[in-house]
Amino acid sequence: MVGLGESWRDAYKGMSSDNIKGLVLAISSSLFIGASFIVKKKGLKRAGASGLRAGSGGYSYLLEPLWWVGMITMIVGEIANFAAYAFAPAILVTPLGALSIIISAALAHIILREKLHTFGILGCVLCVVGSITIVLHAPQEQEIDSVLQVWNLATEPVFLLYAAAVVGAAIILIVQFIPQYGQSHVMVYIGVCSLIGSLSVMSVKALGIALKLTFSGMNQLIYPQTWVFTLIVLTCVITQMNYLNKALDTFNTAVVSPIYYVMFTSLTIIASVIMFKDWDRQDGTQIVTELCGFVTILSGTFLLHKTKDMVDGSSSSGNLHIRLPKHFEDGNGFEQEGIPLTLRRQELTKSPRPMRHLILPQDGSEAV
Repeated sequence: MVGLGESWRDAYKGMSSDNIKGLVLAISSSLFIGASFIVKKKGLKRAGASGLRAGSGGYSYLLEPLWWVGMITMIVGEIANFAAYAFAPAILVTPLGALSIIISAALAHIILREKLHTFGILGCVLCVVGSITIVLHAPQEQEIDSVLQVWNLATEPVFLLYAAAVVGAAIILIVQFIPQYGQSHVMVYIGVCSLIGSLSVMSVKALGIALKLTFSGMNQLIYPQTWVFTLIVLTCVITQMNYLNKALDTFNTAVVSPIYYVMFTSLTIIASVIMFKDWDRQDGTQIVTELCGFVTILSGTFLLHKTKDMVDGSSSSGNLHIRLPKHFEDGNGFEQEGIPLTLRRQELTKSPRPMRHLILPQDGSEAV
């Protein structure tokens, strides 16, 4: 038993005080950000009722107080997230965004009346399990003594190639795909947010390290590299918020949150591995375990996505799980899934036949 205890301590001694600080800050960040999705969505709906919707290019939500409450809540969460990256590696901090998925999905079910299937709940549980797995096997934070050291990492050829590919892909999505498919394909808006987001996290981490060193007595504000990272952060965050607002206004929150999380986390981990070489400080077992944890999170988000337009059926003829038509709306007028609400209304007005309910009798006769 003594040997087993020592082995356990050796395996997890990497949870340093800095990693613990980053963990606490990341959890707090997810709580605020998860709630902000719902508050902002309510504000966008209220603004869209009296002006041009954000999904159609409008900015009337800027005059809506409720949207600003959600924005302030998100800013608080992002500040906590910003601080978390200064203490812990991105591989530890970023996957904890799964907690924000659970919060936003639960609040969307309660407040926005967006349906959450039983398997969606299971998906939330899988997200938590995967996140815990990654946290327990996260690498230690790299020792960095100057923002110049971060700059050298950011200007290595491999990372510059990654950054160029990301910016190029984002520009193609904005110029070529958003005008044609932005209102009907959720992946377009989220693709831009996730691509730019991976670069913003690297810049946020660099800026956070610079500020942490400055507060500890080693002034990093005298270096121009610190201000370059600041400019990149501002540019990337503004771009992310713009297209995230469009995605939230056009599509179901329970869909936007998990898909955004999966793409953003995947690209951020790739960027961190390239720039900060996180996996160079780990053995094969730890890397494989982290990947298994991430696959578990992907499975959870897959369940959330596939059950987004399903409800738990309950009738006297037996309990059945029924998949609703994509043009179905609930009693409150909220969109049930990926097709925008405006398109669904056009389908309903053009349809010559009323919707029929699928009834499966128990005696084996033909369904009606």
